[in-house]
Amino acid sequence: MNAPDAPVLLQRHGAIAEIQLNRPPAMNAANRELAEAFLVACKAIAADQSVRAVLLRGAGKAFMSGGDLAGFHADPDHGEQIANSLIEPLNAAVAILADLPAPVVASLHGAVAGAGVSLALACDLAIAADNVKFNLAYARIGASPDVSASWTLPRVVGLRKAMEIALLADNFDAAEALRLGIVNRVVPAADLATETDALMQRLANGPTLSYGAIKKLLRASSERGLREQMEAERLAFVGCANTADFREGVAAFYEKRPARFSGA
Repeated sequence: MNAPDAPVLLQRHGAIAEIQLNRPPAMNAANRELAEAFLVACKAIAADQSVRAVLLRGAGKAFMSGGDLAGFHADPDHGEQIANSLIEPLNAAVAILADLPAPVVASLHGAVAGAGVSLALACDLAIAADNVKFNLAYARIGASPDVSASWTLPRVVGLRKAMEIALLADNFDAAEALRLGIVNRVVPAADLATETDALMQRLANGPTLSYGAIKKLLRASSERGLREQMEAERLAFVGCANTADFREGVAAFYEKRPARFSGA
């Protein structure tokens, strides 16, 4: 996977796993090879309990410009098969990232369109350069959203705004994405790498099992009633109370010092 021309690169930086989309000539548009390699990378991360934070970024001038339409254009009679070859591995990868205890961060630059928006929304946090241009884009080619965008987008921005973004498929900038909650931070483009690294280091040094419990609670909250959610919270807190990180966090609170979490 880590040959220089591989469509996805997986690297480790201590406790941080970095997935880099690596088709810069195509602005990292997703073809079958990229989709399959992305799933392989996500499976490898899920199998490695030493990963405490995950970074998703794109090589070259863009994060991801969407799905690669070349296959559809070259073989219009087999659109169903081509679509499934892209969407099925990407869907499986997104489900893995959602289930990870480690927080997943998207670092966004250049064009973020189509499936690029889907992947950015699927991450737990997103940091964007101030010159990013977003477009959900599916309606522009007569398609509908995929890779979880129709699930995440209305939960982030509300149904009416999600309809506008999806139906009109207009461009919007990083400032608007921040206002809508699609990204958490916007930084100068020149500072994106430094700010991303600082955020990743903070997360990688955090209480990983606590993060996992938080992710599960928040992602399931809209599917549960109040009482069911409170019971899930109780069980999650009890689980956290049995961890070394919780004991360290309580001790640090009373000793008035920063906690030194181990992720266990």
